[in-house]
Amino acid sequence: MTSTSDHSIELTRKEEDDAIEEAVGLSPVLVFETIRREGEEELERPARALWFSGIAAGLLISFSVLGESIFRAYLPDESWRYLLENAGYSLGFLLVILGRMQLFTENTITTVVPVALNPTKAAFARTARLWTIVLSANVVGAFFIASLFAYGGILSDDVFAAMVDLSHHATGMPAMEGMLKGVPAGILIAALVWMLPSSQGSEVAVIVIFTWLIALGDFTHIVAGSVEMAFLMVLGELSFMQATFGFFVPVLIGNVIGGTVIFTMLTWAQVQPEVEETDKPTN
Repeated sequence: MTSTSDHSIELTRKEEDDAIEEAVGLSPVLVFETIRREGEEELERPARALWFSGIAAGLLISFSVLGESIFRAYLPDESWRYLLENAGYSLGFLLVILGRMQLFTENTITTVVPVALNPTKAAFARTARLWTIVLSANVVGAFFIASLFAYGGILSDDVFAAMVDLSHHATGMPAMEGMLKGVPAGILIAALVWMLPSSQGSEVAVIVIFTWLIALGDFTHIVAGSVEMAFLMVLGELSFMQATFGFFVPVLIGNVIGGTVIFTMLTWAQVQPEVEETDKPTN
């Protein structure tokens, strides 16, 4: 028979184990598995659901550009303004990520993890399908909201001018520079997705810090940048060729390199031995 004192000791040890587990947080393998399951769910979603979620993300990410523009328009022209105005960049990402909308750059890790585990032609085809739908939808949403900003009469003159300046800066750099600056942005977004499962209760802080850093580093993001690209295109200040080959394609390549080739493959290399050990059949 177990004594009351022994039972109390068992409870205490269980409480200690629970406390230690909570303090340590999720292991890399558990984080990897969480992202894998999320990726599988996204890959199984109907094309119609992905399309409209992607359009919503393209619309909502515009609040990053709008937030920056408002801060630039109304903050005094001091040396510290750069730090504060770039905090506005986080607004759109908060809306998109917490709202569970389909953002292309998040999918450079979530939908690639299942492929890393099962690199078949079918797996690559599923990921290519989702990427194509989501990126196209993000761009459609970006053009819709950019047209509203350009011709809807909803922006003050100061905010409109600030948005034009920011958009020219974002899309005006040389193609190679845009691609290289897209690499850190891709890494940071993938790192953000990787950290979210372990950041219960502090998701807002994690999203703000990582996306603010993208803006502070003057890195390029394909979807937020597409709002700026579309804004100039509908105003007639950016040609199709320059928008496509001077901005969109290079930044897209940079984001994919950063999010998939670098971050996702490194995290897979980190957990691969443990995953393979777990998958071994037991005798």
